[in-house]
Amino acid sequence: MKITILQGAFFPVPPHRGGAIEKAWHSLGQEFARLGHEVTHISRKFENLPEDSREGGVRYIRVSGAEAIPNPYFLKLKELLYVLRAKSKLPKADILITHAFWAPILLPEEKYGKMYVHVGRFPKGQLSLYGKAAILQTPSDAIADAVRKQCPKLADRVTVQPYPLSLSACSKILFEKKENKILYAGRIHPEKGILEIIQAWNRIDPKKKEGWKLEIRGPWKKEDGGAGNAYLEKIKNLSAEGVEIFEPIFDPLALQKEYQKAKVFVYPSLAEKGETFGLSVLEAMSAGCVPLISSLPCFSDFAKDQQNAVVFNHRAEDPSIGLSNALADLLQNISALPALSQAAWKTAQKYELTEVGASYIRDFTKLMHWQ
Repeated sequence: MKITILQGAFFPVPPHRGGAIEKAWHSLGQEFARLGHEVTHISRKFENLPEDSREGGVRYIRVSGAEAIPNPYFLKLKELLYVLRAKSKLPKADILITHAFWAPILLPEEKYGKMYVHVGRFPKGQLSLYGKAAILQTPSDAIADAVRKQCPKLADRVTVQPYPLSLSACSKILFEKKENKILYAGRIHPEKGILEIIQAWNRIDPKKKEGWKLEIRGPWKKEDGGAGNAYLEKIKNLSAEGVEIFEPIFDPLALQKEYQKAKVFVYPSLAEKGETFGLSVLEAMSAGCVPLISSLPCFSDFAKDQQNAVVFNHRAEDPSIGLSNALADLLQNISALPALSQAAWKTAQKYELTEVGASYIRDFTKLMHWQ
């Protein structure tokens, strides 16, 4: 098959500035090429990345994109210009995968391929414009339900395919060699519950957390999806003893090494309509971290409370109290952590790139036979 992947306007591929969507489709594109398909991957032009190159059997084409801005109208205008520029570079294909807002509206399938629209964000009413889409693909059941609810007439076109691990799960987990570290890795943004992590840590009796540390690591700059320097300083000012804040790691291998060190991965996202899968949680599980997560429905596809994860109620009036209690319980019941770690690791293995990539190809093959 000839497969084109058209990313959005704001993050590069490979994912030098992070982004779960960019990370997932970069890995998947490479896997599709390994399976013998002809893959073209189009994304924004960025720094020293060449405008036209080949790597791992994939042709990468890069066109001028833009930095994300708060104003939604100007944001859509920037993406419109990007899609129009990308249109001139699109090859004829069998399948066109995209999550760019304007692509399903502007691009005809008879020229660029059957439209496989990746809904990687909580839908905001735009799907009614996507009548050209052959498939609306979501990474989790929770988002699929939201899509069907918002656009019932396209319900029969919805499919659920998860994000893959960008790296293979660790070959084995030696939990006793991990550090007494609780790690958060993700965007430094209010919707991720960062302040709640710090408040929860500060509430715990110092004797109960003796010998443990909390590490916060992620992009804080606005152009990288963070909330900016003022929010970072607020986090730093609230942080008590035992809290360390680091710059982000975008290299998958280096990030996996950090997961391997940590016993607990905390991800208390409050983004009811922003979180769609939780790839960082799954990646941490693949390195044997015990995930401590909020009760967002998108996590429930792979994380089960007291089976391979610990889940707290983030919808309480003060979610930091529930998070603090859950964290304190973990620190008091350390003997339970190895079993949770092993269960988390085994779950993550189901999301290996080879398995997930093959599942997408089965989707595409079915689509090729649809009239």
